[in-house]
Amino acid sequence: MSTDIPLNSLGFAKKPADTRVVVAMSGGVDSSVVAAQLAEEGYDVVGVTLQLYDHGAALAKKGACCAGQDIHDARRVAEAMGFPHYVLDYENTFREAVIDEFADAYLGGATPVPCIRCNERVKFKDLLETAKDLDADCMATGHYIQRKPGPLKAELHCAADANRDQSYFLFSTKQEQLDFLRFPLGHLPSKNETRALAAKYGLSVADKPDSQDICFVPNGNYASVIEKLRPGAADPGDIVDMNGTVVGTHKGVIHYTIGQRRGLGIGGQADPLYVVRLDPDKKQVIVGPKEALATRVIPVREINWLGDEPFTSRKEWHLAVKVRSTRPPRDAIVRPISETEAEVELIVAEEGVSPGQACVFYSPDDSRILGGGWIWKGAA
Repeated sequence: MSTDIPLNSLGFAKKPADTRVVVAMSGGVDSSVVAAQLAEEGYDVVGVTLQLYDHGAALAKKGACCAGQDIHDARRVAEAMGFPHYVLDYENTFREAVIDEFADAYLGGATPVPCIRCNERVKFKDLLETAKDLDADCMATGHYIQRKPGPLKAELHCAADANRDQSYFLFSTKQEQLDFLRFPLGHLPSKNETRALAAKYGLSVADKPDSQDICFVPNGNYASVIEKLRPGAADPGDIVDMNGTVVGTHKGVIHYTIGQRRGLGIGGQADPLYVVRLDPDKKQVIVGPKEALATRVIPVREINWLGDEPFTSRKEWHLAVKVRSTRPPRDAIVRPISETEAEVELIVAEEGVSPGQACVFYSPDDSRILGGGWIWKGAA
């Protein structure tokens, strides 16, 4: 008689009770369902929540993760499902690895995506190491993305529900991290199934609204956060056209983003003008016609490559790329310069491509994510 134990739902050849999984719990419905589901399946679940910034400032704020109420909600789920729960103070790490860079990037005229840096530098780095210290076999999160076994290694794939897919925010996941991570919600057809599971398990967060804001940016007001972190950042200056002619004044470069048209205060122009570039050193907001926003060639660096062949093994890759989280992938030619740098040529020009945003690589043939990098200077 064979004594082989079939793989459990997390991919290990042992019983769920003998498989320890650390669940990163934000206090929201997604990670709560992951923890409850794994606990019900009999896994040795340990819940961990990160305290990322000051409770006092966060307690009254709704719609963001990892605030005081969210820690309380995560603890209640753990108590209800009968598994241990720990809160780790990562405030200093979060400030140094995420918030400071966010502020400096904004001051440099870029449009940063701090959620990617948080996943890369805190959740999938320090927290993942903590999970290993706890002798966990793997770490599970509530992200909507799929990890699939490939012929050569574990692969990262888009979520089944395109409306919930979080691949843009997870492109920098390293292969060794992917080997250790699990995403139990990625295959669900819609968020409705997640909430139905939360109701089934009787979780107090079943009807909790999704977080909308960046957790440390109340009400989406980036400028007020930057002003607190970097006093003097909101100095006024000139709005100039592409010839350098002054057409108005602004109240601080940090209040503007590339592609912005409304709120410029420069009415009376023959054609609509858009923000096409920011020059923090000269304290200038440069405006131009819509066609000036069109970008074909994008310089990308800090590339994380998840493909089977080495990134530099080809002179060019024909891939689909996404340059904003809200836009679908577009056909492009990716030309490696080094293992971590490339020139990305879009087949059809995109508007509003901004330094500080990510450029994420997708297979043109299936749902696989092949990595990506950061857009880092004025694109052509």
